[in-house]
Amino acid sequence: MSKVRVLVGTHKGAFILTSDGARKDWKVDGPFFGGLDIYHFKGSPVDPNRLYASQATDWFGQVVHRSDNGGKNWEAVGNEFAYAGKPGTHQWYDGMPHPWEFKRVWHFEPSPSDADVVYAGVEDAALFRSADAGKTWSELPGLRGHGTGPDWTAGAGGLCLHTILLDLGNPERIFVAISAAGAFRTDDGGKIWKPINKGLHSEYIPDPEAEVGHCVHRIALHPERPDVLFMQKHWDVMRSDDAGDNWHEISGNLPSDFGFVVDVHAHEPDTVYVLPIKSDSEHYPPDGKLRVYRSKAGGNEWEALTKGLPQKDCYVNVLRDAMCVDQLDPCGIYFGTTGGQVYGSANEGDSWAPIVSNLPAVLSVEVQAIP
Repeated sequence: MSKVRVLVGTHKGAFILTSDGARKDWKVDGPFFGGLDIYHFKGSPVDPNRLYASQATDWFGQVVHRSDNGGKNWEAVGNEFAYAGKPGTHQWYDGMPHPWEFKRVWHFEPSPSDADVVYAGVEDAALFRSADAGKTWSELPGLRGHGTGPDWTAGAGGLCLHTILLDLGNPERIFVAISAAGAFRTDDGGKIWKPINKGLHSEYIPDPEAEVGHCVHRIALHPERPDVLFMQKHWDVMRSDDAGDNWHEISGNLPSDFGFVVDVHAHEPDTVYVLPIKSDSEHYPPDGKLRVYRSKAGGNEWEALTKGLPQKDCYVNVLRDAMCVDQLDPCGIYFGTTGGQVYGSANEGDSWAPIVSNLPAVLSVEVQAIP
């Protein structure tokens, strides 16, 4: 029976939660990098010993940490993080039509086939790739240079590239999402990019149906059906059936269509999970009830999953990288809150239990299978 490792990044360090396939009893290790913001913490799907952690501070800048033994030891890598200079620096790069500042890494996406390849989405929004396990990085400049870059604006969390999706059947295809610019796709490995925002409508921007400028919070896909994308944006839950070329709303009977997370069941491509938040000004669950919503029909028809979750006086938030699914059967679902709780379900969301409580505010939750 496989073991499961849940990797949790928080405002004051990183934590590793480990369990067997039953996912009932958990060992908690950490904090690693105690007291420091760990914006994203993710492991390689190829090498269970390889982990990446993004540590960023306003004073000392960004440092990428890598472990090759499951978190026992760590090494700061990427001394030449492209235009970012040495760890702990903020450098401006003005080779593009608009100024760009490297502030932090928001998201790592390790390759599903090569243990040494990893992508990084950063703020200000740009996409980087490393082919040597994070030692050196190079930008995929076609994204910022394709023409709409000067029109990108920062969301409340900054101008961040926060989502990277790799098409397992087509290594040349990559999807990214940027707050607050929208979603983009490349079909040639990153040379040429196109905005994929047709059908999005955002009342809060000058042109509600503009090509770019939409605050996309998260996109997700099932690896067996990479042309079907699900999106949680700043209001509206959306779906595309043509790799992002067109989108339509699937919010249906949700109590609120504002939220930050969206994820897809590991074995059922039409089973989707979201976690509604009351509004863009009130970042807590509607009615103070923490409810995950599941659709088994690819959207529109949603059911509240509440068993084991607080249904009174709960005013936490769940951030965009703070939900994930494992590959076991039945599929496990995990999410973390700004109140420091990490909840897990070993039965596809039918019931929940706290894995750990009283952590610092959770920024990211990722899962990794280990032998």
